[in-house]
Amino acid sequence: MKAHQDQYPICAMSRVLEVSRSGFYAWAARHPSRRAVQDVRLAQRIHDIHEQSRGTYGSRRIHADLRAGGGRIGQNRVARLMRENGIRGVSRRKWMRTTKQDKSAMVAPDLVKRNFRADGPDQLWVADITYVPTWAGFLYLAVVLDAWSRRVVGWSFAGHLRVGLVLAALEMAIRRRQPRAVIHHSDRGSQYTSVAFGTRCRQAGVRPSMGSVGDAYDNAMCESFFATLECELLNRIRLRTREEAELAVFELAVYE
Repeated sequence: MKAHQDQYPICAMSRVLEVSRSGFYAWAARHPSRRAVQDVRLAQRIHDIHEQSRGTYGSRRIHADLRAGGGRIGQNRVARLMRENGIRGVSRRKWMRTTKQDKSAMVAPDLVKRNFRADGPDQLWVADITYVPTWAGFLYLAVVLDAWSRRVVGWSFAGHLRVGLVLAALEMAIRRRQPRAVIHHSDRGSQYTSVAFGTRCRQAGVRPSMGSVGDAYDNAMCESFFATLECELLNRIRLRTREEAELAVFELAVYE
């Protein structure tokens, strides 16, 4: 009725819709509820996060970002507000497992506890592995991101998932950043729980940290970079060789 009151008399619409005029005027004069006001503010935050992700984030990643910022918000509420405001994320490609837990290996403690805030650079790094399809087959990409700047500080390519893949990414990050007592947070994949990786961390003064099994929030930051990689690179062109893939990812990592 409010949307059409410039076209039709209120009394006529009240009669057709069987709604009392007094009830309509009471509703129109009523202030929005506190939850409605919160929804408006939350929708704006969701829109901002979605824009920062270049339109790639879905409800799960936006929810993880909001939670990382200290908000206590349900994922269903985020999904509802995204639907109501026409905000959609980009569908991810079919998932391929890149890390597998070695149950006999020593696991580092969780030094992060889902708190991915950092007061400056090289205080907290987050690491993960993904895959890059090329005409020559799959390549695996290990990355190390700085939680403060959300930039890639180390990465490496390999045609395998052995520990050398993550060691090379760690070495690049150490060489470029020369950190002091930085926390390196990852999942419990066998690459990160290996003796070789733990030894190199001790030598460099890096403090390993590992999240709990099946925790979607632990890798949200790396997944956001992987989503950007997919939307801005992998979904647009087909890479032919390893050299092309390395150059393309290098440019994205440097200028992202």
